[in-house]
Amino acid sequence: MSNAPLDLIAANLRRERDRTGMSLSEVAKKAGVAKSTLSQLESGAGNPSVETLWALGVALGVPFSRLVEPAVPRVQVIRAGEGPVIHSEQAHYSATLLAACRPGTKHDIYWLALEPGGARESLPHVPGSVEHMIVATGRCLAGLADDPVELGPGDYIVYPGDLPHICKALEPGTTAMMVMEHTV
Repeated sequence: MSNAPLDLIAANLRRERDRTGMSLSEVAKKAGVAKSTLSQLESGAGNPSVETLWALGVALGVPFSRLVEPAVPRVQVIRAGEGPVIHSEQAHYSATLLAACRPGTKHDIYWLALEPGGARESLPHVPGSVEHMIVATGRCLAGLADDPVELGPGDYIVYPGDLPHICKALEPGTTAMMVMEHTV
């Protein structure tokens, strides 16, 4: 394995072990691996087998994929002109994938018209809510209340709707498309 996957696995193992509050010894015993092996893996050394990672995932109560895939940030921003673009062969048309729907979710779609002034401060919505927003015109500040992001035309942001969040126009005539994703 090259260093990048080992570093990723190391960070994911540490993150998940910290999340559970278990010690190195506890996780190693539960997974049936040596404590020294787990310590090496958490430091980015070693060459873990699929079986070792699978056993560690079971011990930590997470799927195998959580140990080998990059962590998804809580807030994701895709600027205008970024993202995977698919072009049509039949027309002057292109589609940019911003987010694929998760299984079992529902969506509410809103068109937002915003004017400068106070921020729209939202309390957390139902657990598991996610908000997606694309700015059409103007500029705004949006996202988590403790770390909002300035956005302009064509910019996309996704953030947890079940945490406090805000939306504030920075220019007159700001508009945006909002999609609320929820599982209820």
